[in-house]
Amino acid sequence: MQRSHELVISHVEAALAAGELRVGSRLPAERVLAATLGVSRATVREGLRVLEAMGLVRIGVGSGPAAGAVVAADTAAGLSAALRLHLASTALPVRDVVRTRVMLESWSVRGAAAAGPSPALDEAAELLTRSERRGIEPAEFYALDTEFHLALTRAAGNAVVTAMMAALRGAIAGYVQREQRQWTRLVGRLRTEHRAVLEAVTTGDADLAARRVMAHIEGFYRQTLR
Repeated sequence: MQRSHELVISHVEAALAAGELRVGSRLPAERVLAATLGVSRATVREGLRVLEAMGLVRIGVGSGPAAGAVVAADTAAGLSAALRLHLASTALPVRDVVRTRVMLESWSVRGAAAAGPSPALDEAAELLTRSERRGIEPAEFYALDTEFHLALTRAAGNAVVTAMMAALRGAIAGYVQREQRQWTRLVGRLRTEHRAVLEAVTTGDADLAARRVMAHIEGFYRQTLR
């Protein structure tokens, strides 16, 4: 049986599907939603909190133009939070998350290589330059590494794959950064592999780009995450 707060979620979902709500739209006030759905305002608040955790709405407190619930588009944040929680509970093996990432990134670099020059590839190149800065700290390097892989995914032009990649990268970031004790041994290799992947993409060699990104991800996993 559907719980009361799920009525709120279903109502917002139906309004989005029908085009009655879109990114930036303000949801009706709590009292209006409560009266419309025949539930309490506490139930409405519970449903809105779930939608906020999913990254689908942004809730402003107080009064004024920033108050209330507004439809957002932070899909990746919601997916990432859910994946991190499941990983923490061991419901999702890290090995399976990494394999999924390999599939998504292999597809992405193929698509990026076929698509040709783009602002996303320019961003990827700039991120690599920053990551090669002398004296960079491990935490900053891994943050730039994350953004580099996301930029390659964006270059393929698929918003759903980009959101999924952002979620997966966020989900394993904690595991990656715990391996900072291997930093001095890994950093040179990672930089070389990043450059090799980007070179294959920018020269349009889709097969080589896919092979290189697969070897890069799986090699890092074998060396650090086991």
